[in-house]
Amino acid sequence: MRCLKKRQCFDKLSTKGILKNLSYPLAVSLSKGCFSALPFRAMAPAGSSPVYRIPDPLPLDSGQVLERCEIAYETYGTLAPDKGNAVLVCHALTGDQYLASPHPITGKPGWWERMVGPDKPIDTARHFVICANVIGSCMGSSGPASTAPDGQPYAMRFPVITIRDMVRGLVALLDGLGIGQLHAVVGGSMGGMQALSLAANWPSRAARVLVIASTARHSAQNIAFHEVGRQAIMADPAWAGGDYYAADAKPDNGLAVARMAAHITYLSEAGLTEKFGRRLQDRAAKGFNFDAEFQVESYLRYQGSGFTRRFDANSYLYITRAMDYFDIAEEHGGKLANAFAGSQARFCIVSFDTDWLYPTAESRHIVHALNAAGAKVSFVELSAPHGHDSFLLEHDQLDRVVEGFLA
Repeated sequence: MRCLKKRQCFDKLSTKGILKNLSYPLAVSLSKGCFSALPFRAMAPAGSSPVYRIPDPLPLDSGQVLERCEIAYETYGTLAPDKGNAVLVCHALTGDQYLASPHPITGKPGWWERMVGPDKPIDTARHFVICANVIGSCMGSSGPASTAPDGQPYAMRFPVITIRDMVRGLVALLDGLGIGQLHAVVGGSMGGMQALSLAANWPSRAARVLVIASTARHSAQNIAFHEVGRQAIMADPAWAGGDYYAADAKPDNGLAVARMAAHITYLSEAGLTEKFGRRLQDRAAKGFNFDAEFQVESYLRYQGSGFTRRFDANSYLYITRAMDYFDIAEEHGGKLANAFAGSQARFCIVSFDTDWLYPTAESRHIVHALNAAGAKVSFVELSAPHGHDSFLLEHDQLDRVVEGFLA
């Protein structure tokens, strides 16, 4: 249950009474930018998240700038008068801002609803929780499906972005909300990369940094799996060089295969064996054909086809490329400890013993760098049978870690 309706949220964020006479969903202009409850383009349906338009061009690591950049976001809870209770939760590759509220396309519960809400580990009775769709994605924030200045979708004309560019957009949103320092930034997987990037590049913006099942750089294996997915999309004839938005056919087949390949990396071998084994799907014997005969095949096809309903193929290309470019040490003279030198934030790093996408060794690498930088850091490796996706699933020990760190 949402603790604060958007109308109340806008009232809390009002400055000098600017918003007092405006009711949601009217567009709201502030001195630092424009908040709009009207949906942006891309895949976000009508009546979805409010959107913040960044007032100035957003500089990117590529040297380009993104004009009229917009960030779609959701909030949960009440912002304290001193704005000291804000928690930013950063989403993973295929996530979005619907952290603890139903997804407007699929109708499914928020992707971390079990973690965020009243009396939950991220307690919205105490914290004002923000989750924003990253730039490059497709649920209301500026991305390749968005309309370019010439009135056409950007498609592959959208500038290539990095994780640090995504965080620049989030920092701009925080500026628009008038939040100088977060109580905490929290993220799992790619969300953890964003949390680390915020701590490294904007060290005063978060008092606590919680990184779950993540890494400080993408490995060759990570890049390889992403390249398989990108090639699957680009090999789909319907991709048409990225210019498919006006066409009837979309590169759904390629995107589905990309999702299937990636989804395997989110699971553990033990978890797959326990859930599916070699069991056949709706049949007593092998059919000697190429249907989805095994349960695991049927499951992957289901994951792939469902994903195409809510995600844009070009966004998948852009976000995976941003993840592959991610290397915090490279951004700070080649030494990871340099990235956190002088940081006053408290860090908590969490890994899972069955996560082979971002194994515990990657988390230990971050912890060693934080120790070398003199930062305050705690670390825990949790046991879970589900692989990388363990942070999204029920886990009492993780709940206690998150609740304790945010206290």
